[in-house]
Amino acid sequence: MANREPVFALIDCNSFYASCERVFRPDLAKTPIVVLSNNDGCVIARSYDAKPFVKMGAPYFQIKDALRQNGVEVFSSNYALYGDMSERVMTIIESMVPAVEVYSIDEAFADLTGMPGDLTAFGRKIRTTIYKCTGIPVGVGIAHTKTLAKLANHTAKRLQDKTGGVVDICDPFKRDWVLRNTDVGEVWGIGRRMKAHLEGMNIKTAMDLAKADPSMLRQKFSVVIEKTARELAGTSCLELNEADPPKQEICSSRMFGHRVTTIEPIKEAVASYVQRAAEKLRAQNSLCKKIRVSIRTGMFNPEEAKYANGALVELPYPTNDVRLMTKAATEAVNRLFRPGFKYSKAEVLLLDLRQPGEFTDDLFAAAQPQAAVKVMTVLDEINGRWGRGTLRAACVPADPEWGMRREMMSGSFTTRVDQLWTVRCK
Repeated sequence: MANREPVFALIDCNSFYASCERVFRPDLAKTPIVVLSNNDGCVIARSYDAKPFVKMGAPYFQIKDALRQNGVEVFSSNYALYGDMSERVMTIIESMVPAVEVYSIDEAFADLTGMPGDLTAFGRKIRTTIYKCTGIPVGVGIAHTKTLAKLANHTAKRLQDKTGGVVDICDPFKRDWVLRNTDVGEVWGIGRRMKAHLEGMNIKTAMDLAKADPSMLRQKFSVVIEKTARELAGTSCLELNEADPPKQEICSSRMFGHRVTTIEPIKEAVASYVQRAAEKLRAQNSLCKKIRVSIRTGMFNPEEAKYANGALVELPYPTNDVRLMTKAATEAVNRLFRPGFKYSKAEVLLLDLRQPGEFTDDLFAAAQPQAAVKVMTVLDEINGRWGRGTLRAACVPADPEWGMRREMMSGSFTTRVDQLWTVRCK
């Protein structure tokens, strides 16, 4: 029996952060929207109709008057909302296709190999189902390789009025049209520097890259660029990765909403970051043996004294128990803190991560008690059902004074019982 040619789809949410905000603000369906980074610093997301008014990464304090004049609505980042909406979208995709690789918070590759019928019609069905169930618009690109599927998705969005948000380029004629009409800088994995190098070799379109000698590209650049060229030419080099390998390090850090001069708020912040990092640790079923805690002042204000320091903490045994990890991390702050400085950030980094059974200690070494495993399981179940932070360490405040500035944040409509969406009928 002949091998079937692989078929991939890339399902990508349109202006995801802005779209999440619009789901619960239908009055903003035709209003430009931007979303800001931590502490309302700069623009990290824009709806399509906001792009003419603001550049990505623009500092908010410089452009807020211009945004107001142009009627652009501004939101602080609401990661709890975005994460939950992402999970809903991915769950729908997983229910409709044989296999899925979640590539990022707003996009996923799907395996459509061997699926019968019109794939364009199936792509429209995926798109319609996601929008009906979540309110999030998506684009769908379909092709024989992941790189081409990414390109098809880009074309679906770029020519949405003509494509209806779905493009299938499994047909060689359609594939070649897309390749000829796509700048090489739009190809997945081709950054600005690489684009400049390729244009210097007269490779200006995706078609030029597809026709380039793969061996020459590997020799001059890397195997990654070689695989990109082969994928554009129709040879699948990248497989679908259904499960990400466990992370070898987990980091949790935030800038404070304002400068902190005493030790207690820093301890609260470190405890909060440990709690989040420990959630991620348990989610990938890992244990941690070492924690690095660091604190620092602002580094760019010439009028402020500068200080940065970190400490490595060795835990008594590999663990994912947030109580033990919090105690060790906050005690480290005692060694790091120096009075007389204005602190702007703390960071918690989990190191020496292993899966259960991978640590090779001696026979008499201490191990995590089974009771701690049960407590952490109950903790995650409660927070999973009632919202993150429902059950937490006593030293983690619900609304800390040092917390990030998020003065324009929408409600956590899908993850907080006390912030459920309210609809009033006139």
